[in-house]
Amino acid sequence: MKNNKDKQNVVVLLFLVAAVTLLAKSAQIQIMDSSFADMARKATLEKEDQYPTRGLIYDRNGKLIVVNESLYDMKATYNRVDPKMDTSFFCTLLDITKEEFNKYLIKDWKDHRFHKSIPFTFLSKIEPKIYSRYQEHQHEFPGFSLVKRNIRNYPLESSAHVVGYLGEANEKEIENNPQTYGLGDYIGKSGVESVYEEVLKGEKGVKYLIKDNLGREVSAFEEGRRDSVALAGKDLHLSIDLDLQMFGEALMKNKRGSIVAIEPKTGEILTMISGPGYDPNVFKLKKGRGEKYRELAKDTINKPFLDRSVNAKYPPGSIFKPILSLIALQEKVTYQSRTIFCEGYYQYRGFRYGCHAHPVPYNMPIAIEHSCNSYFFQVVRDLLEIEGFSKPSNGLTILRDHLRDFGLGEVLGIDTKNEKSGFIPTPEFYNNLYKEEISGWKSTYIMSIGIGQGELELTTVQMANLAAIIANRGEFYIPHIVKEIENDNIADKYLVKRKVRIDDKHFAPIIYGMEKAVNTGTAQQAKVAGIRVCGKTGTSQNPHGKDHSVFFAFAPKDDPKIAIAVYVENAGFGGAIAAPIAGLMIEKYLKGEIPEYKKAQEEYLKNKILIEKPAL
Repeated sequence: MKNNKDKQNVVVLLFLVAAVTLLAKSAQIQIMDSSFADMARKATLEKEDQYPTRGLIYDRNGKLIVVNESLYDMKATYNRVDPKMDTSFFCTLLDITKEEFNKYLIKDWKDHRFHKSIPFTFLSKIEPKIYSRYQEHQHEFPGFSLVKRNIRNYPLESSAHVVGYLGEANEKEIENNPQTYGLGDYIGKSGVESVYEEVLKGEKGVKYLIKDNLGREVSAFEEGRRDSVALAGKDLHLSIDLDLQMFGEALMKNKRGSIVAIEPKTGEILTMISGPGYDPNVFKLKKGRGEKYRELAKDTINKPFLDRSVNAKYPPGSIFKPILSLIALQEKVTYQSRTIFCEGYYQYRGFRYGCHAHPVPYNMPIAIEHSCNSYFFQVVRDLLEIEGFSKPSNGLTILRDHLRDFGLGEVLGIDTKNEKSGFIPTPEFYNNLYKEEISGWKSTYIMSIGIGQGELELTTVQMANLAAIIANRGEFYIPHIVKEIENDNIADKYLVKRKVRIDDKHFAPIIYGMEKAVNTGTAQQAKVAGIRVCGKTGTSQNPHGKDHSVFFAFAPKDDPKIAIAVYVENAGFGGAIAAPIAGLMIEKYLKGEIPEYKKAQEEYLKNKILIEKPAL
């Protein structure tokens, strides 16, 4: 027992000695040695974010589309700013006014986003030359510090709608991701920059620093053991062919509309062009960005910020006829060798619906070759009346179900922002539209959808995908813009092959008709020497002005490598503008250059102005 008591006494004694030692050291620090107190008063611990380099964006051939450029942000800690600082000199160094100085420094301190003791962004987007000028005098202005940032630069002024742009994270974005974003942080707002934000942004690092009262670094906190390194974002390789993209943009200059081209075997988007476009450098995170943006935003007629390839909905016109043909053949309401006579119009009771002069369509390929309206008025009526003249809703449901297989009436799911679904009318839609009709609506009320008119609406990317489906004889992949992610895979849904419910045998006569359309029919302006191009023109009626020019195609006929849709607003007949644009695009992609004999056509289309106000 005595031994145990002795051991307890030893332990107690050790604790007492340790406690006395600690008290003595504390007294020395706080009372006898003022150096520690002076350091505590003069130094502060600051957490400094280390911003990652954002991933680069390349085209399918490794050409840079988007690069990074260094700028600087200035942080301010209000409580550490010297009230006696030389404000005039400070403003001169940073090229700001005194009014701007007060505006940037004095915040609404009731706002939970700001605190007088926590650094906030005082000034952003400081260019290197101003940074260098200020850096020499940085020690004169306590409470201010500089942080290096990376912004986007667009060396080739192309693909603005595709890549999108960055902007400062708004309050909602910060609240939803407080661990990732803070005030002044940049985030993808549109296009690939937004859809692939998680991949591109990288991960912030952090550095804990002990600074003196002048804002100078004294040392790393705990020798940097709590620091972390910023991780760069991953690079993206788009499926876009930059040379083809820029060529198409030149053809669409001073025109409203869009071009979408797809590689049929993969669903990779080769071009996605919206006109009129704009220089992506408008959205560079630099001074004057707002003014340039407002100038373009004022153009409410041409709407340069509208991505017409995925956000605009158009009546497809006669390019819908091959799709209707496939569905009608599948449903056995017609046959490919059927003759339907056309006298230049289609007559139902006292009404005549116009058609243009062309040879008698002795079969479906000839009807496609010459785009006979009368032929397809009858075909769509046969489909709608599959269960009788008085039950068109049953036929419309069958048509709509097939069109959904083709990716119509709903978003395809491509990797961009705000893709529209287009519109495929339902029986319910017409029941509501014609609700005052006692006898109900009939096929003759809506047969204009047979020639791609009426209530039918598609996006250009949907039209290009239709061309890809025909090229693949019924198969397709969801169109997508990103081909490869650094050390990662693209989404599984883009690798899944889909199939429409059309028997393979029905594609042959349709493709033959489309080949004839280019060789001897309405689409001869799309010919490419030595390549079998299959296409279909469309002239989309426009009640508000000149008709729209439409064309879709694929090439070569066997082993197709490109499917394309061109939609040019207010350009008239499909064979006049849209078809030759598509022909040049196909030639550029498959041959690499435009032959000399087509240079005049190329220059004509590039210089053709079809908008009231030429693009900036």
